[in-house]
Amino acid sequence: MSSQRRPSVVLVGPPGSGKSTVGEVLARRLGVDFVDVDDLIVERAGKPIADMFLQDGEPAFRALERQVVADALEGTDGVLALGGGSVIAAETRERLRGHRVVHLMVGLADGLRRTGMSTARPLLAGVNPRATFKTLLDERAPLYREVATVEVDTSRRSANQVARAVLEALGEIPAGAPADPVDPDDPLDRPTPHDGAALPDPSLRP
Repeated sequence: MSSQRRPSVVLVGPPGSGKSTVGEVLARRLGVDFVDVDDLIVERAGKPIADMFLQDGEPAFRALERQVVADALEGTDGVLALGGGSVIAAETRERLRGHRVVHLMVGLADGLRRTGMSTARPLLAGVNPRATFKTLLDERAPLYREVATVEVDTSRRSANQVARAVLEALGEIPAGAPADPVDPDDPLDRPTPHDGAALPDPSLRP
């Protein structure tokens, strides 16, 4: 593979913003591959991220994450989703300069519903996940904005609606183009219910 390959789109945002689900939809619509940095980390480390935090500690995880992100930014030409904490590293933020970076925004309530306080997300596994998640949002929001080319709000939108908004924001869809048809039987066309889970798992895509 050439080291000159570059992602067509890079997605950043907090846990629960739908990076993986929306990334799958975007990649399909753009006719490119989708790559999730978290999946690359798990593959390289040979164990789940939660185990890395527990066994190796967050500093070791972040060091591996920085290297995996650097490699992915040079070796991926599709849609690339970064982990929620990838932007903490100044060197990663510097590497994102010149890329088309989309910040998928999510509010506190939606983010909590979407993550479900899963133990797979070690930073949210404490005694007060709501307070932890709010602190995470407050601390990282300026970093997401720093690297973003565009920002797209995911609240009360389906995965397909978010993907459409991203493509419009990036100029991939002309202004005034007809709206996409909605299939009520497609999980990716269902907006976030007020009291339910938000974006469906990408495995549910048709």
